[in-house]
Amino acid sequence: MKKWFRFFELDDQQRQIKVGCQEGDSGPIQVFSGASILDPGASMGRTVEIAAVRLLHPVAPSKLLCLWNNFHELAAKIGQPEPKEPLVFQKSANSFANPHDAIRKPISYDGKVVYEGELGIVIGKRCKDVNEQEAEAAIFGFTCVNDVTALDLINVDPTFQQWSRAKSCDGFAPFGPAVTVGLDWRNARVRTVVSGRERQNYPVADMIFSPPAIVRLISRELTLEPGDLISCGTSVGVLPMRPNTTVEVSIEGIGSLINTYEPAA
Repeated sequence: MKKWFRFFELDDQQRQIKVGCQEGDSGPIQVFSGASILDPGASMGRTVEIAAVRLLHPVAPSKLLCLWNNFHELAAKIGQPEPKEPLVFQKSANSFANPHDAIRKPISYDGKVVYEGELGIVIGKRCKDVNEQEAEAAIFGFTCVNDVTALDLINVDPTFQQWSRAKSCDGFAPFGPAVTVGLDWRNARVRTVVSGRERQNYPVADMIFSPPAIVRLISRELTLEPGDLISCGTSVGVLPMRPNTTVEVSIEGIGSLINTYEPAA
């Protein structure tokens, strides 16, 4: 497996965005000449330690699509029928956040804010109306996503469920720290730890729609572009966050996405 990162070096006053690759789960990052992990260019022949960089969200998607009710265990717990096709909503670009960025609810909202640890699919090449084999080949790699939600906003108006508003607040979509190529998602688990307490630990294999199926089905109606991100949905264990708590979403082989939920500024 290879982990791809997007970052700037802490001693770089210009904060030039760079990309790099790490072999395995540890060791230095090999720096490449490009600015995108999808087109990294050539190796620059040097490495940098993770402690010497500021990690950024590893891709800049044209869109972030997310799934609801995509796990058998969750559907059974909430008493909802399993969907016959992916239930998809979109988070806007202003919600994208880096590893270690603070999560803050907007000043207009005083309700519950919940974490949702999820596996993210990063698209590697343009795909439209693909079959499942083509869909799997279009997946560049996988990352960790925290699908943060202002829960009470969804149903604040009884005439219209406001998924986009509840999901797209500034900073409500941290993802990273890396995109891993070659991850066996079938054996992966998503683990969410909140201020040291494990709240989620579920197998990705419990998905109703697998990553290739998700890509195939979405591509029937919506062209997926390189760098696009699809978050596969969450399972049981979602709870509201308290201010000044640290949320860590981790998947073995990808790493840990760590953010702190802070009071509104």
